[in-house]
Amino acid sequence: MRRSLVWDRVATGVFWAIGVFVVAILGAIILHFLLASMGTISLDFLTSDPSRTNLGGVAPILWNSVYILALTLLITVPLGTIGGIYMAEYAGDGRLPNLIRLSQELISSVPSIVVGLFGLALFVIAFGWSFSAISGALALTVFNLPLMMRLAEQALRAVPQDERDASLALGATKWQTIRHVVLPLAIPGIVTGIILTAGRIFGEAAALIFTAGLSTPGGYDFSNLNVTDPRSPWSPFHTSTTLSVYIWKLNSEGLGNFVHQIADTSAAILVVAVLAFNLFARGLGRALQRHTTGSR
Repeated sequence: MRRSLVWDRVATGVFWAIGVFVVAILGAIILHFLLASMGTISLDFLTSDPSRTNLGGVAPILWNSVYILALTLLITVPLGTIGGIYMAEYAGDGRLPNLIRLSQELISSVPSIVVGLFGLALFVIAFGWSFSAISGALALTVFNLPLMMRLAEQALRAVPQDERDASLALGATKWQTIRHVVLPLAIPGIVTGIILTAGRIFGEAAALIFTAGLSTPGGYDFSNLNVTDPRSPWSPFHTSTTLSVYIWKLNSEGLGNFVHQIADTSAAILVVAVLAFNLFARGLGRALQRHTTGSR
């Protein structure tokens, strides 16, 4: 009995140590880039265009990052959730579901640069969309959709079967049960899937180099609301260099006195943007769950 208690305390201590270590790594990353960006980051840096001769800013690049994130999630989240519902509630066991799961694992293991080359061949060249936000978003969808499907499926399967049985016993149809019982209870898991997917989108560079473009943008006219005009920042067909691609470009090709300052500050903005999105998504998920389940 005493030995079991000792091992229980040892295991608890190890788990706590691992948790603290992970938090410390995250804190070190955030602290490093925040300290590196001190004296550089400012409101002007966030709202100005990049410059070749002085510090400049990252306003259009930050816009592109948010735009591609939103565009990719608009495609990935609905399709991934629908796919997760099919796999969890309708597919059962058989050759087709097993083939789908195998395909998910294989696509998830493909290097992102290979997906970028595929997007270059299909979306940029074959479809004629050139380097654009839509090309980048679809390339990101290729290897983020399987992840979203798998996480949505796991979130739905985690809902206790008793909840389904109770709803069906009250006369609800299977789809009504999924819509009004299973999905609301699975929202936290689905939100986790969205957060993981968004993190990959925010941080992806290799696939976007070949699909969204490398040119440094500037002079966006946000009053141009014509979504078919490639010059409009609202258009899915405009060239969209993101923060992650911009950081890679600065560190690999950048010249000038402010290259490292701009790169470090851009990295700090990227980290803060990811954290802000995670907090927003979790808050929205809790609000949706309270609304759909009537809990407080």
